[in-house]
Parts: sequence; C-alpha cells; structure tokens
Amino acid sequence: MKRNRIFLLMIPALLLVLTPACKDEFLEVDPAGKLSSEVFPQTDEEIYSAIIGGYAKMQWNYGRDWQSAFVAKVLAGDDANAAGGGSGDQTPYQNIDDFVNESDNPVTSAIWEGFYHTVNHSNTIIERVEPSNALRERVIAEAKAMRAWSYLELVSLYGDVPFYTVNPTNAADYHKPRTPKADIYAQIETDLKDAMAVLPLKSELEENELFRISKGAAQAMLGKAYLYQEKWDLAHVEFQKLIDSPDYELEENFSDVWKRVSEYGDESVFEIAYTSHEGYDWGTFAWGGLDESNIHIQLMGPRAPFFSNLDVLGIIPGWGFNLPTAKIGNAFADAGDNGPRYQASLMSEAEFLAAGGSIVADTDDEGNQVPAWDYEKYLRLKYATYASETNTADGVVAELNYTTNWRLIRYADVLLMAAEAYNEDGDPGTAIGYVNEVRERAELPLLSGLGQGDLREAIKLERQLELAFEGARYTDLVRWGDAAEELAGDGFQTGRNELWPIPLTEISANNEIEQEDQNPGY
Repeated sequence: MKRNRIFLLMIPALLLVLTPACKDEFLEVDPAGKLSSEVFPQTDEEIYSAIIGGYAKMQWNYGRDWQSAFVAKVLAGDDANAAGGGSGDQTPYQNIDDFVNESDNPVTSAIWEGFYHTVNHSNTIIERVEPSNALRERVIAEAKAMRAWSYLELVSLYGDVPFYTVNPTNAADYHKPRTPKADIYAQIETDLKDAMAVLPLKSELEENELFRISKGAAQAMLGKAYLYQEKWDLAHVEFQKLIDSPDYELEENFSDVWKRVSEYGDESVFEIAYTSHEGYDWGTFAWGGLDESNIHIQLMGPRAPFFSNLDVLGIIPGWGFNLPTAKIGNAFADAGDNGPRYQASLMSEAEFLAAGGSIVADTDDEGNQVPAWDYEKYLRLKYATYASETNTADGVVAELNYTTNWRLIRYADVLLMAAEAYNEDGDPGTAIGYVNEVRERAELPLLSGLGQGDLREAIKLERQLELAFEGARYTDLVRWGDAAEELAGDGFQTGRNELWPIPLTEISANNEIEQEDQNPGY
C-alpha cells in the first residue's frame, strides 16, 4: 500500500538524523535534529531521505507517546477533559487540562523540544542543499514550510522564543534570547512565500507522496499566520487561493473526514501521517515515539469497563483521555446542531445507552457509585478507536496500530478562517457565504443579513462546533481575547495562561534566558 512505502523510508530516516533529546546537549553541543557534516547527504536520493526525516520529526512531535502536541492543544481548550484513569493518570496532561502546568511540565517541554528538532533539521537542509535541480529546490521549499509551521506553533503557544534560521557552528551561539514574535512572523511569511513559489499543487503530487507539503498547504499556513497577526486583507487573499482551487472541497460525509477513507482526500490540506505496516504487539511496540502508528488514538478511546458494549459503535475500548465536556455537548444542543456533524463528533450518555451500550460505574468500598473522573455524560466519536482504523491481522494488537492521521488543516477550517478574515476586513457578505458552506454540510439553516458583530460571534460558534477536539479552540480563544471568560471555569488565570511556560530545561541551559524572562505567572 502507498502509505507503507512512505513509512519504510520515514522510520530509517528518523533514526539516522535524531540526536539525543537532552536539552543541555541541544543548547550547548548540537541542536536537536541537526545533521552533522560527516553524515549530511550528498546524492539526490540521500537528500530526498533527509526531507523524509523532517516529516518523521513532525510525526514524532505530534505522536510522541504521552507528549503529543496535538493532544496537549486539545486539552488546553474547553471541549475535552483529560480523564483517563483518574487525576493521577498522566499527570502532565491533567495539569495542562486544569491550567496548573509549570515550567517543568514534561509535555510542554517536550513539545518545545520537538518543534526545535524540526527547526534545526530544516535549517541544515536549507543551508547545505544546493538548489541545483528541481528535486533539490522542492526539498528546500519543504524545509522552509516545515520551519515556518514549527515557528508558527511555537509563537502561538509560547510567545517570543529563541530564533534560529542558521544552525550555530560553536556552542556559545546556541545561547539565544527570546526574539519578539513579530520578527519571527516576518520570517514565517518569507519562508512560506519562498515555498509557495516552488511546491507542487496537491493535484500534482504522486500517489505515494500525498503526505508531502503542497503549495496549497503552504498557502493555508501563510493565511493562518496572517490571521493570527490580524492582517485580515492578506489572510483572505491566501485562503481565497485554496477556495478557488479545484483541489479542495468539503467531504460529502462528515463522519469520513477523520477516517482512512478520506486520508489526503478532498478536504485534506495538511495532515500528519501514521501507518500500521509493522503490525506491533506488546513486545515490539517501542515506547518513546519512534513508532509508525498513532498510539494517541488508543489513548483517547472510550475507557472500559466504564463504557461497555462499545462494539455496537464499531469502537474498541481505549484508555479514556479527551472525554467531551458538557460545555461542548450543550453548545451543539443550543445551536440546534444535531445532524451529521454532531453525530460524527460526540454522543450523549442517553444516546449511547439507547444504541445498546452500557455504563459500568465504579463503586467505593461500601458499594456506592463513584463519579467517573472528568466524565460529563458524553462520549467522543471524532478521532475515536474505530476497529476499521487499525490493523486487526492475526498476532497484531489492534490497540497499538491505529493508522489515523492528524488533520492539522482541513478545508472547512480554511473556509471559516477566510470568513473571519473577510468579515474583519469589512466584507460580511463574502464571509457569510463561506460559513454557509460549512453549515450546509452540517444540515443547519443558512445565515443571512448579519452585521459584522453578529457574524463575528456566529463564526466563533461555527469554529467551536466544526473543529471540536481538533486542537483549535485554545488558540482561538486566546487570540480572540475570550479565554478569560470561556476558560475561567477550567482554572484559566488571566495574565498567565494565555501562553505556556518556557521550559525550565531551556532556562537552565540557555545563558541568554533567565527566570525573569519567563512568561508571566510561571
């Protein structure tokens, strides 16, 4: 299969280029992910393998077990609770969910480290590959897009961060102060414009290379960078390019969007790939994030025996993280959104019981029922542990072999970002049209006659429902200035939790960053 061919290349490349993850070594010896001069590839085939190593690094950072950038971003929003087996289960995730994470949180520290792995790997490719043919020009363009995306994630989550576009040649140069994010955004814009000029359209990608970044993905990244800076006019110009392209449209069936059938499909703009070629069992799965499958799907599956008879939904029991909040369930209900979008996103306890499922509540020593940790009467269906999405061959452990890709940008998101940009730029008429495209698939009444203010609130609600459990909610609330109100009940503290802490390991190892340079409140 095409995806197996991809990962037979990716995993060896990852093992070749990953350097030790110790932060002291990152800052004082070699940056994490740097390719040394002794092993730097020379032939076109080796250079191609080097860029595949970059994709493997991105896969690792979003899928590194118990330290996933994707899962952590979901937990920081108000659509999911950490849950799992209780308050002591994966405490670093629980602390992100409750807004009590500190600078020594291993998850937010690992995410920082992971994005810098990709930055440094990209820097080396950009520095050392000569653009002497089309293959090499494309590899450089992909590396620039990877670097831009990594920095976009970093500044969105941590604010001002150390900034490298060239990997230092001596240990002292690894010590850098925090750079204003405005300067980093300028480089993000430059990198993505350079990449767009070279990258192929999605429709021009070979079938076995659909995981690679396309021109449309770079355009969407650039539009998002403009949106986050409130450069509304520039943002909708980039999003409009995707809207005008025949390469993108909404999937007809909402429930297919996160399943294997729609990987790299019409709605896919940018996704992180996973596969199950290896067919892991409990003895062969390598805990640490160097595996090809997406273990976090198992982490997020409904936990048994609390949820029983899950087979009536085609679901395999998981480990219970990212349980829906009552807030997101109520938001769907209040919006009258009970059609295909709701039905593919979550399910109430009453609906689960009516479908043939059952709830087996925990009891204390006296036999009294004990409320399940973080359970608020809903079960998540988006990114659930569907049996159809894993390897169930003989001798294979289904729980360890989910192939589900993370959809980091999809076309519905592009439509809603475009609508926001048009509305803020004084064109609510165009904006309503793009919101209505998303609502029409959800089988909701179309909007009409809204002014800028009312449409702004409608777009916010649409993003909350459409992108539930996809990691967009936290950054949306922060950039809108709504986090203090919407997340107050979750423990959010104004003036502190708008950003994650700079990792303690960074402060300890980087001579140019002291505790007084830390984000407020940490």
